Amino acid sequence: MIKNTRTVGLAGALAIGIGGMVGGGIFAVLGEAVSLAHGATCIAFTFAGVVALLTASSYAWLSVANQNRGGTVAFIDQAFQHNLLSGSVNMMLWLCYLVTIALYASAFASYGQTFFTARTPFSYHLLISVAIILPTLINLVSSSFVAKSEFAIVCIKVALLLLIIFLSFPYVDGARLAPANWESPMMILSAGMIIFVAYEGFELIANASEDIKEPAKNLPRAFYGSVFFVLLLYVLISLVTVGAVAEGQLLEAKDYALALAARPALGKTGFTLVAIAALLSTFSAINATIYGNARLSYVLAREGELPSFLGTKKHEMPRNGVLATTVCSLIIANTLPLNEIAILGSAGFLLIFAIVNLSAWKLRREIQGKPLIIVFSCLFSTAALLILLTHTFTTEPRAILIFFFFVVFATAFEAGYGIFIRKHIFHRLYHDTSPDSRGRAKEKENI
Repeated sequence: MIKNTRTVGLAGALAIGIGGMVGGGIFAVLGEAVSLAHGATCIAFTFAGVVALLTASSYAWLSVANQNRGGTVAFIDQAFQHNLLSGSVNMMLWLCYLVTIALYASAFASYGQTFFTARTPFSYHLLISVAIILPTLINLVSSSFVAKSEFAIVCIKVALLLLIIFLSFPYVDGARLAPANWESPMMILSAGMIIFVAYEGFELIANASEDIKEPAKNLPRAFYGSVFFVLLLYVLISLVTVGAVAEGQLLEAKDYALALAARPALGKTGFTLVAIAALLSTFSAINATIYGNARLSYVLAREGELPSFLGTKKHEMPRNGVLATTVCSLIIANTLPLNEIAILGSAGFLLIFAIVNLSAWKLRREIQGKPLIIVFSCLFSTAALLILLTHTFTTEPRAILIFFFFVVFATAFEAGYGIFIRKHIFHRLYHDTSPDSRGRAKEKENI
């Protein structure tokens, strides 16, 4: 008999989802959205939010029926009984988190450079490296250092964004938002899919499902509530940014466009406040993602899907996983431009979410999901991925090549190491009794 230790209420669950989404993505991708959709930037964020809402419905049903810390990987494993597909997706998720860290680090560097008189490539890459290496040291020494302040950082970010929205509305010029300044419908859709990575953090609620009180009631409310709140926040932010700031200025400084949104109402002080908030936000997001991805690599290694040296801990910390995550993130962040990193992150998570929606369809009877909504979730997430890939093929061919390399690498690694080497050489077979087994262990009684 396992003692009931659920400690997270609805407010805490909402904070996990909101904090995961407003963790740095909006600071990184707002300028990219403006450069593609122009006056229809708010429409692009709406399209991306609709895909997120539909996928959140699948997560809500899956999380209520399968409450464990495995989250995404546990759902896919449950649906497909851990075959080549589910193993490859697990590896793809690990790669996507590396891209997310790189995205946050690039945003950190872009906003950090606003405090420099001269912005050089050297200072940009130096800030990227600092943004990844310093959280790594914190994780190795005390991973809870930033985690303890995460709730306060989320509150500061959201409060500041709401303040900007409230104070900037009188400066909005409706002409800048008129349909005459909109891009084509396909370009608007493409813009929404490129910045989809700004919504991906709602999945973190699933990882905390074991700790959430009254899960049958609070998990769906947390998923829907957090995504809807962030969708509304993003739409309003994009309205005041595009409406209050000349597009030429936004495109010139698109890597730190959100800071410009504060200038009309708050002047240089507002610009500086947003830049500081962006640094705090992206730094804390990097710290949390390094820890989370290190734990994911630990679990995958324990299951035999990654090399065994990643499946060890020292002082309860998967140090090798932290170091591997750091090195890979540094390479991605320092070799790819921000727009390609955003495309990789969005495409990767759209692919994973499409498979999660497919998992919900396959398990629809067990999870008591509504078939029509699940069908729409599958269709919308798949269509969103295809739209993004089609647009990227014509505009950023290198990004799509890297994305397909990630997919092929994840599949080949699982087929090679994950199946052949593990099973036939090392005999590291799956065990359903591991406490970290992401949902393949028997469901706990009386949680």
